[in-house]
Amino acid sequence: MRAACFIFCFLFTISYLFPQGMPITPFEISKGKYTATYDECIAYYKVLDSMYDEIKMFECGPTDIGKPLNLVVLSSDKDFDPQSIRKKNKEIILINNGIHPGEPDGIDASMLLARDLMQKPELHNLLGNIVIIIIPIYNIDGSLNRNSTSRVNQNGPESYGFRGNAENLDLNRDFIKCDSKNARSFEEIFQKWKPGLLIDNHVSDGADYKYTLTYFPTYYNNLQRPLNNYLVGLFSPKLKSKLDEQGIINCPYVEEYKSIPDSGIVGFYDSPRYCTGYAALFSCVGFCVETHMLKPFNERVDATYKFMLTFLNVINLDFTFFEECKKETREMGVYGDEFILSRKLDTTRFDVIPFIGYHAKYKPSEVSGKQRLYYDESETQTMPIRYYNYYNVDKRTKYPTYYIVPQAWYKVIDLLKLNGTEMKRLKKDTTIEIVSYYIKDYETVKKPYEGHYMHYNTNINQTIQTTQYRKGDYVIRIKDGYGKFTGDSAPRTNLIDSYYAIATLEPEAPDSYFNWNFFDAILMQKEWYSDYVFEDVAAELLKNDKSLRDSLNAAVARDPKLANDAHGQLDWVYHHSKYYEKTHNLYPVGKVMEYISLPLED
Repeated sequence: MRAACFIFCFLFTISYLFPQGMPITPFEISKGKYTATYDECIAYYKVLDSMYDEIKMFECGPTDIGKPLNLVVLSSDKDFDPQSIRKKNKEIILINNGIHPGEPDGIDASMLLARDLMQKPELHNLLGNIVIIIIPIYNIDGSLNRNSTSRVNQNGPESYGFRGNAENLDLNRDFIKCDSKNARSFEEIFQKWKPGLLIDNHVSDGADYKYTLTYFPTYYNNLQRPLNNYLVGLFSPKLKSKLDEQGIINCPYVEEYKSIPDSGIVGFYDSPRYCTGYAALFSCVGFCVETHMLKPFNERVDATYKFMLTFLNVINLDFTFFEECKKETREMGVYGDEFILSRKLDTTRFDVIPFIGYHAKYKPSEVSGKQRLYYDESETQTMPIRYYNYYNVDKRTKYPTYYIVPQAWYKVIDLLKLNGTEMKRLKKDTTIEIVSYYIKDYETVKKPYEGHYMHYNTNINQTIQTTQYRKGDYVIRIKDGYGKFTGDSAPRTNLIDSYYAIATLEPEAPDSYFNWNFFDAILMQKEWYSDYVFEDVAAELLKNDKSLRDSLNAAVARDPKLANDAHGQLDWVYHHSKYYEKTHNLYPVGKVMEYISLPLED
């Protein structure tokens, strides 16, 4: 009842009190205590759409809850066609809100920002070189699941959405596997608009400290060198400087190295399952905003608003240089002949940064009687802490000329297509020499993670095989020049359009389709043997093959358990014989390392 009354009052306020003036948000009406519901948020943007020719709201695709994913576009010259916008050399900036609707600061801050960019001339000028696209609420499902208890550590607002969506998925872990309709609709938006910059708004969990605003950019080495240099050398320092000038104290996102910030903080490594990590695969510079959960809601919204406004100011100051870096990235492409699949934190390297925190102390728990941690906010301390933001290369792979994906793996093919991967099909059955992977070993989580028993620490063995592919199987050319599927032997000077394919098709990559269980069927052996029958076959094999017999004897000598295991020895012979199925653990995606002419459909 209370929510219904609030919606009525909100719409009454907009419709009657401000028919030609400045619409105000539920956040403002409540004096910073209330976050807009989904219906209020969409109604507000509809009002802006009706008031300003420079704002247009689109319905872009379904979500798991059955409502469309909305996109609000702010374009100063009233051009709402992404291709036309790009031809004008304008930069597209995507602002994503409510991926975790219990963290609603960006929802309300973006409502304020969109209005102010229209109303205030000094802000409206920021739209000269850029077009802003806003997803008002990404996780609509979670936003509709409104409550006031699920964020027990958070200081306001009065009520808010829930982290999981209608399938109880964390959508900030869904950008590779795309289990949700939300993610598929998001990626359709992303691939259509191709933003160059991204802001993803959140609220943090974790330690207590002085800062209201923390944030992190996508891990810099996930970007190509020109954009990497721009992010580290110019954009990030200038962004921080401009925030400091406004008295907005800020620091990198606080992920403790051990248990408290005094031990140091760790730079967040955003793999492609996350929004900013996904964007980096497409040369989009992403920032994740994390306001602090214990600060009052109105202060968090204000900090998010000021961050976004400062972000827009900085990109406008350096707009020409940013565009030059993008152009250089496209023209120069990648460096070297290897793609980095994964990294590990280097705990021996760190920077020292100032940190304004509270004294971490311990006292007896009133629950258990044991010592418990608390932060004494009466004792602020400014201290130097270690910032661990260096990652060493863990695994890498050489760029192939082609990947070949059998058409049977249509779920993988559909996701590759969704993300703009250019593919052609074989027009006839073809025998091809490929690099094949056998899955050597892997670990699997003990409990489901985001709906999957996800694999990790995957290792492969490589072999060269001649494989029969069928008419209609898919060939992915790791692209030349400006990404054209040339089909000739031109040198590969630009591979960045294929980063998504490489990051998902290489099984050792942390967010590969293999690790997300798309290929689990290959891990199950389909044919077996009866011991009493195979005993005679195995004996004949060992009698006629001295090398096989010697290898078995060596294995038995190395492994006492095998020496005392009759079935184990029989199974060893089976696995090393021609009778063992060669497709068990054989990864079905083939790699062609050198240029060959293939019969491809036009």
